[in-house]
Amino acid sequence: MNNKFDALKDDDSGDHDQNEENNTQKDSEKEKNDREKPQSTTKRKAVVPGPAEHPLQYNYTFWYSRRTPGRPTSSQSYEQNIKQIGTFASVEQFWRFYSHMVRPGDLTGHSDFHLFKEGIKPMWEDDANKNGGKWIIRLRKGLASRCWENLILAMLGEQFMVGEEICGAVVSVRFQDIISIWNKTASDQATTARIRDTLRRVLNLPPNTIMEYKTHTDSIKAWEEFHGLVNSSGR
Repeated sequence: MNNKFDALKDDDSGDHDQNEENNTQKDSEKEKNDREKPQSTTKRKAVVPGPAEHPLQYNYTFWYSRRTPGRPTSSQSYEQNIKQIGTFASVEQFWRFYSHMVRPGDLTGHSDFHLFKEGIKPMWEDDANKNGGKWIIRLRKGLASRCWENLILAMLGEQFMVGEEICGAVVSVRFQDIISIWNKTASDQATTARIRDTLRRVLNLPPNTIMEYKTHTDSIKAWEEFHGLVNSSGR
């Protein structure tokens, strides 16, 4: 899978241009129709691999969020603040998104990129996440871009070998950058241990790197205690 990604990473040939031209009129009509529909009733077209593209095992969605430090964030306001960048189903579609995105190391402020399986929101309360947790790694400045790329390529390439346990990954730009990978079942110690060991390998982490596993239940409790709120989705 890695070879597949590497081979296509720098492929900026015109292979996709013809399809894009053919679909321009349809896309314009669809965008017009979507604008005329109420947002709540707009149906998204299913994302599928294009002809001769290399399908991924799961579809994934990129998200972006940015918030003002120190300002309390409720679950509702957090959900409104997180923006969906797009969904992809193939290696080629991934590179089309990724090649145009700012690298984490070039982001400013409290910004986050999220990459989650399609249908899973990057929120603790999502049904796929609520019984899970995440491995957290704090990085010194300058490492976020490389580690994020290595992490998401490993995730898309199914290198973690834990079935359907992986939900997604997050890179958070802070005073000290943070990357994390989320899984469904926090109580499954064999799975969380395998994810930890794979993380160490794919990120080439030094043996003394501190890695913390935190359940989403604990994250919610800690956030509520800190802000004195309930039913919160703190970040």
